[in-house]
Amino acid sequence: MEPLRAKVIGVVRHRLLTDGDGVTTLVAFHNCPLRCKYCLNPQAFGDDKVFCEYSPEELYAETRVDELYFIATNGGITFGGGEPCLRPRFIRGFRELCGQDWRLNLETSLNVPTNNLETLLPVVDTLIVDIKDMNLEIYRNYTGQDSVNVLSNLRFIAESGRQGDCVIRLPLIPGFNTVADRDASRSELEKLGFTRFDLFTYQIRKY
Repeated sequence: MEPLRAKVIGVVRHRLLTDGDGVTTLVAFHNCPLRCKYCLNPQAFGDDKVFCEYSPEELYAETRVDELYFIATNGGITFGGGEPCLRPRFIRGFRELCGQDWRLNLETSLNVPTNNLETLLPVVDTLIVDIKDMNLEIYRNYTGQDSVNVLSNLRFIAESGRQGDCVIRLPLIPGFNTVADRDASRSELEKLGFTRFDLFTYQIRKY
């Protein structure tokens, strides 16, 4: 069973309109099932001994200092990573502490067992889904994993009627997909009832 303590890469306060509505605090968890070629948070795979470890109670005690900002701006906590959906019991425990006045958002790849999402969906407000690409081959080439869980979870969200609570990030990834691929992904997602999309292009850093 998932322990109710979690290793965290970092806790970043006072983020505005970047990880959901209002003022948010980003809580980035350690560990991720993907190995994306242009990973934005490679520290998620580092030695987990060097990261802070929290219980839900400890995280709530640290983040509640901004409660007035959260309530005034319709903000709250955005759980990212790494992959926050690997920590369903932790996030449910946190919701029990913070109550319903804070918004809880997930920045997720959805590449986790559907049981995890079943635990999380009743307690989170918004899912910011980094879908990569709906094409199975493109997805595998870029992430090193298959997308069976992703597709299952998208269907589960659709069956739950929560498409409107999802923002789907559809990137153009240089060397991996094209505008036509991204358009095809969007069309496939629209058939499932998703309507909120964030279209952008990865900016690849060259050293």
